[in-house]
Amino acid sequence: MSENKVKIIATISLATIIVIGVIVSAMILGNSIIEVKGGSNSIIVTGSAKQQITSDLIVWTGSFDAKAPVLQDAYAQLETNKNQVQAYLIKQGVPADKIVFSSINTNIYYVTLPSGQYTSQIDYYDLYQTVTISSEEIDQITEISRNATELINEGVQFQSFAPQYLYTKIADLKVTMLAEATKDAKKRAEMIAENAGSSLGGLKYADMGVIQITPLYSNEISDYGMNDTYSLEKEITAVVHCEFKIAR
Repeated sequence: MSENKVKIIATISLATIIVIGVIVSAMILGNSIIEVKGGSNSIIVTGSAKQQITSDLIVWTGSFDAKAPVLQDAYAQLETNKNQVQAYLIKQGVPADKIVFSSINTNIYYVTLPSGQYTSQIDYYDLYQTVTISSEEIDQITEISRNATELINEGVQFQSFAPQYLYTKIADLKVTMLAEATKDAKKRAEMIAENAGSSLGGLKYADMGVIQITPLYSNEISDYGMNDTYSLEKEITAVVHCEFKIAR
């Protein structure tokens, strides 16, 4: 047998061993593939890291409005409602500087004929305003969000929206999570290479995937990433795609 044929058979055998090893490893690890690029073997793997987090900031918004045929009367009523809302929140222990009122939104409604056709005659003005609180006092503001509709008993047409729960240290946490995900990718690649009878070479590139912030125990994900703001307790998942060389 010629020397060239021996080299060809040896090369084919090595490639076969590597492919078999990758298939076995992929069955164990998942999310891993092998590619041949530019005549050299490389492994592309996906690494991930998860961590549970608890929101440290709550943002809650409520709204109220006032209606009257005369604009000045509607404004006067809205101002009275605003003072009632502010007094209620301060009584609940919210500092005055945490209470932020929006600008007033004015809607004009016109008289309609029995046929449903609108006229140019003004029926009434509807003035609308929101109040927002951002606070680290999670439990306190959560309780207020559930009970603020008590203001209806005081004549205020008040609506409470679901609070948003945020985590303010997410930027720093992402760095740590991506480092852990990269370690996980390397660990997967090492196992694949080992099962293929080879050793892992250097990192060729790393591509950061999307960050998923989801409610605990949720399986929901998005190609564009998720950022759940309605759960106090969350789970953050970081993903990286890494390509490593295979050393023969």
